[in-house]
Amino acid sequence: MRYDLVIFDNDGVLVDSEPISNTILAGYLTELGHPTSYEDSLRDYMGAAVHRVHDLILERSGQRLPADFDDVLHERVFAAFERELQPMDGAVEVLEKLAGDGVAYCLASSGSHERIRVGHRKTGLDQWFGEDRVFSSQDVGRGKPAPDLFLYAAERMGVAPEKCVVVEDSPLGVQAAVAAGMDVLGFTAMTPAERLVGADQLFGDLRDLVDLLV
Repeated sequence: MRYDLVIFDNDGVLVDSEPISNTILAGYLTELGHPTSYEDSLRDYMGAAVHRVHDLILERSGQRLPADFDDVLHERVFAAFERELQPMDGAVEVLEKLAGDGVAYCLASSGSHERIRVGHRKTGLDQWFGEDRVFSSQDVGRGKPAPDLFLYAAERMGVAPEKCVVVEDSPLGVQAAVAAGMDVLGFTAMTPAERLVGADQLFGDLRDLVDLLV
């Protein structure tokens, strides 16, 4: 194994949440008078913490989102997760393989701890991720594309950045991993390969991941 730690993104890598959450986000922003398509949401916000939504809307419109925006958005997303969320194809097989081989892994997500836990309980992935393996942008000052979250996860797991590999499906996540000095494998299940510039390798099926780590 070339790496001492595998760091997974969560949304769109382990759980099939991006179509759900971006549909809801686009609809809510449009409802608030900021017309946003599903494709717009994927382009602008996929892989980002919610503060990016506030920042871009303010920058583009000069208007601030409502004070309860985060709470309403999370309530709608969590309700949809309970109805619809599934693990990504191959996620369980990959985690079983890594755990069986004794390979260290963790999760570093732009989502809140609550969002991560809601999704993992629904999909059954919670059995693979104890609290000591879950890191959120809530834990650091700046989310992706800043490297802070990945560096924090590596530090907490006791592994040097150059011995880590990140599994990411968003341009912002790839940028963050590169900035952290880590190798990054770009997952193209939802994201066109050309948008994951900077990834060391690209792959489209999680079942192929283990072979890329050796």
